[in-house]
Amino acid sequence: MEPLRIVLADDHEMVRQGVRALLRAEADFQVVGEAGDGLTALEMVERLTPDVLVADLAMPGLGGLELTHQAVRRSPRTRVVILTMHSAEPFVLRALEQGASAYVLKDAGVAELVRAIRETASGRRYLSPPLSDRAVAAYTPTARTVKARDDPYERLTLRERQVLHLAAEGLRNPAIAERLGISVRTAETHRARVRAKLGLRSQTELVRWALDRGVVALDGATTAGKG
Repeated sequence: MEPLRIVLADDHEMVRQGVRALLRAEADFQVVGEAGDGLTALEMVERLTPDVLVADLAMPGLGGLELTHQAVRRSPRTRVVILTMHSAEPFVLRALEQGASAYVLKDAGVAELVRAIRETASGRRYLSPPLSDRAVAAYTPTARTVKARDDPYERLTLRERQVLHLAAEGLRNPAIAERLGISVRTAETHRARVRAKLGLRSQTELVRWALDRGVVALDGATTAGKG
């Protein structure tokens, strides 16, 4: 039997090292790639088409929620396990809406992460207790479809979502342009379109919207960088 091929995505190297060591202890697991940011992780998923992607929510460039959304579209065989410290219900529900198969808290035991990976690889959903009852009760495919139609975030292009994530991290337009390999003018245009589509008037509103909606989960979010 072939081992489960796993990609790890977390911006903290020590976390990746720890998780990698734990997973390599399982004979039927194989860690085939690691990434410290969402954009690199997405490229890796497209190239390697792993069985499972284990991803944090708070990552630079492309947060775990948008990474999940893009990963399941670009590699349908890949199941996503969110491994995070964020237990708030909006993040859990948003992860399910974006296509995550499992949601595991970082303070859970090793056995729980291992179980989550095996469950998702078998086509089942897994949520850390006590998330299970309340999240599953609130989540239905019908509710997901209705919400997607009404959500202005769904009208953003992938590039606009990338700009939103980077802007929410506090990056100014020149830094966004450098990170995405685009011109400063193009970054300014995308940022303006994001604000217009979401009805936001300032950088502070943009950060607050992103956090309140569970679109991004940032460690130490800032409202600096109004460019």
